[in-house]
Amino acid sequence: MSWTKVLAADALSPGAREVVKVGSRKILLLNHEGQVYAVDNACPHLKLSLKKGKIVDGAIVCPWHRSAFDLCTGEVKDWITWPPVVSKAMSVVSQEKTLPVYPVRVEDGSIWVDVAE
Repeated sequence: MSWTKVLAADALSPGAREVVKVGSRKILLLNHEGQVYAVDNACPHLKLSLKKGKIVDGAIVCPWHRSAFDLCTGEVKDWITWPPVVSKAMSVVSQEKTLPVYPVRVEDGSIWVDVAE
């Protein structure tokens, strides 16, 4: 385990999001319903930012092609659903991939993320 202090806990208010850099990775921190989550800030489909993605039923939805990933496990809930006409072709070209998620702890007023390099 390689825990890294990434942010003061009070800097991530309920509903807030923040992208932090840990090693070579950009990690999206989300405070959703009182729980802090840490996921890769790059959608596994085309590596576009997830920072503006909506949270729906415990999943972050990519704002670009609407793939949805479970916040706890990174498992795919939906894969490339947008745009409707070409999404089937796009999903054939790009196989489903899980979203990397990282363990998080809030301790001593700070948010810590475990990112194994």
